[in-house]
Amino acid sequence: MLLNQAIKSFRDYITMIDRSKSTIACYIQELGKFDEYLQTKHNGLVYLEDIVLQDLEDFMIYEKERGRSSASRSSTLYILRSFYNYACKKDLCKKNLAVLLEPVKVQQKERDYLTEEEFEELVRAIRQPVVRTVVQAMFYTGGRITEMVRLKLADVDLENNVLHIIKGKGNKDRDIPISLKLHQILVHYLKHIRQPEKPTDRFFTTVTTGQVSNNYVNECIRNAVSDLGWDRDISAHVLRHSFSSNLLAKGASVVSIQKLLGHSSLAVTTRYLHQDKDTLLEAVNLL
Repeated sequence: MLLNQAIKSFRDYITMIDRSKSTIACYIQELGKFDEYLQTKHNGLVYLEDIVLQDLEDFMIYEKERGRSSASRSSTLYILRSFYNYACKKDLCKKNLAVLLEPVKVQQKERDYLTEEEFEELVRAIRQPVVRTVVQAMFYTGGRITEMVRLKLADVDLENNVLHIIKGKGNKDRDIPISLKLHQILVHYLKHIRQPEKPTDRFFTTVTTGQVSNNYVNECIRNAVSDLGWDRDISAHVLRHSFSSNLLAKGASVVSIQKLLGHSSLAVTTRYLHQDKDTLLEAVNLL
């Protein structure tokens, strides 16, 4: 089978198993680059069964030479392994060559996060009231920016204090408890801030557009950070890290934090947990 036909078959498969649209687009884009590279290398269409390990190694070297980050190349390797795993199961090829590739070493950067005091400063500096509420919702739930801006009125159950996240990352549903503090914020938002010109079922909505975009939220955050004079790279995703780190500092278990963040493994959750030098000093002095 031609490689491009195998990629189409793989696309149909990951669509059938309900991978998100963004995941499907990312997978097919990366595999398309792989196919394009091999067609250039071999001067024509390539059959999946004719591809050898050297072809994959050359492609990964090519990706590095054209300046792709280690994180991006690690993601590409994961996609190639997923594709070959599918191809082997369907007898489209005899061997998963991608598992023979050397892992890409990715240096984990220490990500920024906000203390509660810094968060309150940021909130006061955000001029747009709807975005201000989105930011507060992210900090007090750990929800992803996409999950927050897509919330519908029916997803926010203030009577039972639950946020229903429908088809979050990986198309997974989950419920996040609404704290007493956030409950007051959301009630105030519904009574005094949410005033769309046209009827809409979106929970977070500006007067004119009827919705709030990821880019708009991040733009408002950047403007607030600039007004505060902070020399820090603060984005909406930092609020998710801040949620987990502040919960950990207050004694919440890592397992509870994992469930609230919607992570499939503790290994992912630990990348969201940050501890300052004083906390680490206390830890070593426990011995």
